[in-house]
Amino acid sequence: MNFQIGEESLAGDLIIIKLEGEVDLYAAPELKDHVNGAIERGKKKLILDLSDATFIDSTTLGILVSGMKRLRPRGGMLAVLCPDPTMARIFDITGLNRMFSVHDTLDGAIAALEQAVPGSAD
Repeated sequence: MNFQIGEESLAGDLIIIKLEGEVDLYAAPELKDHVNGAIERGKKKLILDLSDATFIDSTTLGILVSGMKRLRPRGGMLAVLCPDPTMARIFDITGLNRMFSVHDTLDGAIAALEQAVPGSAD
């Protein structure tokens, strides 16, 4: 199991959850804890950074959907940073790119969240 997870809080209510390695069933509980913890701490803009992820499975996608469902009533949004076009295609195939935005740059993900959450100026 080659997996690491980290967080970086940016200005205001924005947080980046960075995943490295294989994000699978074994990594899911830790990822879920990070996503839920960020939401409970009042973060409304969440970026899941898959830049250094080598694999994601359906459990990972389920955690993202669950996180998005928890963020929406709070006026929040989730974006995915995924510069690997092969991995990003998973979001197209599953239709999840209609639930949250997928970007190949961090600046693009941040800009999408800033536009999507009105009244959240820092």
